[in-house]
Amino acid sequence: MQSINVNEYMNASPVTFTKNMAVEEASLRFLKTKQTGGPVVDKNGKLIGFISESDVLAKMIETIYYKEHIADVGDIMRNDVLSVKPYDSIIELGQQMLKDKPKVYPVIDDDGNLLGTICRNDVLHAIDKHIRANLISDKAHASY
Repeated sequence: MQSINVNEYMNASPVTFTKNMAVEEASLRFLKTKQTGGPVVDKNGKLIGFISESDVLAKMIETIYYKEHIADVGDIMRNDVLSVKPYDSIIELGQQMLKDKPKVYPVIDDDGNLLGTICRNDVLHAIDKHIRANLISDKAHASY
């Protein structure tokens, strides 16, 4: 079976966040882009954390009670981020997604620089495209 790599299906221009960004601003970014999670990067583009819609939702609910800004992204981001490399296998990532629950994984180079993100839908698209291409190829060979 032909290897399908993460870099072939990743989003190379994801919305990113900084640790000093207000949670309210992060919420607006999620609303505008419909991303379900995103990488938190430092000023040099290195991955330092990850924030999800549910992290922001929980803090926004708390904000309603206090009626004021109460947190920055750095206060609620995950520091133990599951990430992948651009040369990793889509199939292996799909198997990892079945065990681990992140829906979005940052794609980083060997130095920790953010290259993009890949989500479950991207993985599903890659596998579906690969299966369909093989089915068409198999049918064409069977007709000989």
